[in-house]
Amino acid sequence: MEQFIQFEHITKTFGGTVALDDISMSFAKGECHALMGENGAGKSTLGKILAGIHSPDTGTIRFAGSSVRFSSPRDARTAGIGMVHQELAFCPDLTVAENLTLGCSPRRFFFIDRRRLNEQAKSLLREIAPEVDPAVPMRSLSVAQVQLVQIAAAVGTGAHTLVFDEPTSSLSESETARLFSLIRRLRGKNVTIIYVSHRMSEVFEICERISVLRDGRIVGTVSRSAATRDMVIGMMIGRTIDEYFPAHLDAEPGEELLRVERFSSPRKFQNISFAVRSGEIVGIAGLVGSGRSELAQAVFGLDRGSRGRIVLQGADISRFSLRRRMKAGIALVPEDRKRQGLALLLSCRMNFSLTILDQLRRFLFLNRRAENERMNTFFGRLKIKMASPESPAGSLSGGNQQKIVLAKWLARNAKLLILDEPTRGVDVGAKAAIHAFIDGLAREGMGIVLISSELPEVLNLSTRILVMRGGTLVGEIPRREATQERLMLMMSGLTKENPTL
Repeated sequence: MEQFIQFEHITKTFGGTVALDDISMSFAKGECHALMGENGAGKSTLGKILAGIHSPDTGTIRFAGSSVRFSSPRDARTAGIGMVHQELAFCPDLTVAENLTLGCSPRRFFFIDRRRLNEQAKSLLREIAPEVDPAVPMRSLSVAQVQLVQIAAAVGTGAHTLVFDEPTSSLSESETARLFSLIRRLRGKNVTIIYVSHRMSEVFEICERISVLRDGRIVGTVSRSAATRDMVIGMMIGRTIDEYFPAHLDAEPGEELLRVERFSSPRKFQNISFAVRSGEIVGIAGLVGSGRSELAQAVFGLDRGSRGRIVLQGADISRFSLRRRMKAGIALVPEDRKRQGLALLLSCRMNFSLTILDQLRRFLFLNRRAENERMNTFFGRLKIKMASPESPAGSLSGGNQQKIVLAKWLARNAKLLILDEPTRGVDVGAKAAIHAFIDGLAREGMGIVLISSELPEVLNLSTRILVMRGGTLVGEIPRREATQERLMLMMSGLTKENPTL
């Protein structure tokens, strides 16, 4: 196998933190090579060095035997390297077409040629996201659609090497299948794919070799044919993880906590009714665009156009503002923690305190002692790893960022917790810890609504599962009767007899 890209003794530090420590590894021409490891292991940093975003402190990168060094992402793109980032970084107020052609917009005299601009964008979107209108603003797209646009932008450069950093973290199964088909075609054209993912099933489906990083060091590289799930997990975290079985299922749920009746929002969802009891986890499954996230946001109070009845512990809160619903005991961990859940430039401490400022106020001042006591309590319960509470939230790994979002809402002593994609983009170790914590909250009597694109997560944690399709509730399945096949059929509207309708 021809070794096309070689890293030789690459080291990278950020302040006092060693992100990569003497990394030496290689990637073959035309292969799909997985990079795996826990959050903070150095996977994304290695990809960003290859893409010209970071420069290594020491070490050498070679392409086909020749040493290269990129001083900017433009240099890397010119050399034939593209990257799909885990963080969705676009200009939200520009159109899709404008974002796709930033820096190389077609011009006619002194003006941008809008017709050619949209034609170029349609050409880039055709293979991976043909349903996206290039003329709409980026902010109008769903998280999944933004991810698809980012993939289209990277693939459309015609690069000979592509780095995919968690490309399916917000995609549905059908969109993921479309991406995998594209990756196979790219490999057929001898394009080298470096695939960073936490999802074991994806790696075993499309990658030929798997390299594992831990604490900034290379642990080893194995071929897909020789690897097993337990072997790779052991390499990633130094131990095995048994299948987690939620303990809250051993107890009967308590009294009804939340009731939603005939709940609707124009062009989002219609006539939704369901209930949640204390101590149970109610899963909501559905394809992207089914209205799951919109329903969660409306129950929380973010949708002023929603209509219907919401009862929390016997009190009608339908007309309550967002602030009053928070005080009543509803909390929401949103789908996109970077855009909706955290202020990344603020410290971990400040992010934690944002939801409880009204409880920490002492006359005109903040009660620092109370703030520290509550922060230490919840950061300790969730085992959040950080250099200091004053570190920017953006400097933490994805798993620890998600734990801070959880901590800040739990600090309000919420009665009902809505979790939208609670383990998106976190590694297997952090995912197991978050699952155990969610289970613990249910055992303590909290009512939980769990929304996830990962069907195994919904199936494993939920007491019962609601299925949404096209903005409507199409069914409810008890845990003992739920299977991935049955959920997928209900989510898509297909049947066993007519699987292609």
